[in-house]
Amino acid sequence: MIQLRLFGRCRIYHDPVSPVLKESAQIGWTSWFRDIDLVTSRKLKGKELLMRTRGWWTVEPTLVADVVEKYGKLMIGENGELMVELKSGDKAEELSICLTENFDDQILIAP
Repeated sequence: MIQLRLFGRCRIYHDPVSPVLKESAQIGWTSWFRDIDLVTSRKLKGKELLMRTRGWWTVEPTLVADVVEKYGKLMIGENGELMVELKSGDKAEELSICLTENFDDQILIAP
C-alpha cells in the first residue's frame, strides 16, 4: 500500500495546501430540562476532512472525491494529514494523470 498526501491550490494564495486534523472533533449535548456533561470525541474520516476544503481550494471537494475514490481510499494520516491510500505505484500514476486531466494543476498528490 502507498500513502500519498492530497493537496489543492489555495483560492487566495494559489499555493498547494492540504488540511491537517489537529484535534478530534468534540461533540457536546444540550437539553431543555437538564445539564448534560457528556462530550464525545471522534476523528474525522478522510472524505469528511476533504469536504472541509470547500471555499479554501479552487476546486469543489466533491468532484475531487469522485475522482480520487476511483483509484484509492481517502484517509487521515498518522499526523492528521489528508491522504490517499493506493494499492500500487501504478494506481498512483493513474490517479496523478486523471487529476491533471480533470483539474489541471489545481489538485496534486505527493509523498
